[in-house]
Amino acid sequence: MSITGTIEGIKACVFDAYGTLFDVHSAVGKHRHRLGDSADPVSILWRTKQLEYTWLRSLMGYHADFWQVTGDALDFAFDMHHIDNPDLRRDLMEAYLKLDCYPEVPAALATLKDRGLRLAILSNGTPAMLDAAVKNSGIEGLIEKNFSVEDVGIFKPDPRVYRIAVDGLKVKPEEIVFQSSNAWDAAGASAFGFKVAWVNRFGQSEERLPGRPDAEIGDLMKLPDLLI
Repeated sequence: MSITGTIEGIKACVFDAYGTLFDVHSAVGKHRHRLGDSADPVSILWRTKQLEYTWLRSLMGYHADFWQVTGDALDFAFDMHHIDNPDLRRDLMEAYLKLDCYPEVPAALATLKDRGLRLAILSNGTPAMLDAAVKNSGIEGLIEKNFSVEDVGIFKPDPRVYRIAVDGLKVKPEEIVFQSSNAWDAAGASAFGFKVAWVNRFGQSEERLPGRPDAEIGDLMKLPDLLI
């Protein structure tokens, strides 16, 4: 799939946070020297287990907020790599509140806002986590609302999560274009009824799931050209 055609009738752009706006691997990146050769494997496993725990908790009916899930996933990654360092764990969790945004994000959001589009985040993150990430990235003046799954107590891709943005912005699903770098999230949002631009930063394959993105882009600077 490529950027072909346009997406029409959009009133609001809603963004996933982690991996889409914010670089989840930048937390470990800040402490790479302390992890040495384990840095990349720990970061990848941390992210993998973080997502797995959201899905598994949703299926099990045992919700915990994303801060706890993130800590649990880090503990698993540490155990797998035989790391016992409470100070490093604390510092990595703190770094997760101050993730770097991807370089093009501020300019892309500013362009969309200048065109009169409403901008919001819809994320698994807790309100406090999202507020911290947005503030750290300096994009708080561009984002109208941060929507968290904590409003419904279940994680993406449950349809109740996507409904939060519809109710909060008071627009129709088809008037929202949703952006995520996670192929499974793009599929979930499409199945719900959003228009979807999949931000395929990492060259993933498209998921074999219900729902299909309307467009595929490599980064967010390409999004304004899709919308009319």
